[in-house]
Amino acid sequence: MIVIVDYGVGNLGSIVNMLKKVGVKSAASSDPDVIMHADKLILPGIGAFDSGMEKLNERGLVPLLNQLVLTDKVPVLGLCLGLQLMTKRSEEGQLAGLGWFDAETVRYKFGPEQGNLKVPHMGWNTIEIRRPHPLLSELEPESRFYFVHSFYVRCNNPQAVLAETDYGGYFHSVVGEGNIMGAQFHPEKSHKYGMRLLKNYAEKVK
Repeated sequence: MIVIVDYGVGNLGSIVNMLKKVGVKSAASSDPDVIMHADKLILPGIGAFDSGMEKLNERGLVPLLNQLVLTDKVPVLGLCLGLQLMTKRSEEGQLAGLGWFDAETVRYKFGPEQGNLKVPHMGWNTIEIRRPHPLLSELEPESRFYFVHSFYVRCNNPQAVLAETDYGGYFHSVVGEGNIMGAQFHPEKSHKYGMRLLKNYAEKVK
């Protein structure tokens, strides 16, 4: 069963409902006994970096998640803030991140040369696949996903970049190394494209 980690942020019900639509059993839980028996994990998230890390720490979930992800190699998918928390640090806050990716979370900075693009990056945008991966299997070339974010992940390892998105220049919108994956967009708000990605995660990611 896929367990969506409930640490007080994120569209938990929407993710459960989207997985149900594609025939996948899941549950949202903050119970360590439930989380530790997950076949796969989803780390969701909406809001500020430090607040997200504080909530994970307050619930005592960081050591358990580190054990499952880093030692037991349980697959995990971070969504939006959930992905950002997997990096080492963020320009948004002062707390250390989980550090599962050799990456930082950085703020959009747009000047006249980018047309003074609005922040947050909000709405539908496409992804350009840079490396084949089961998570992105069978996605159409012009697959569109729903984004809402003022910060983005910058990976130091190019091999971890699975897809990029153009918003004033390319940023890393889907990343993955081994059992650890993340997407900057919200698949639960991305209709058929989000359904395909979540179905891929449930059925094709081992």
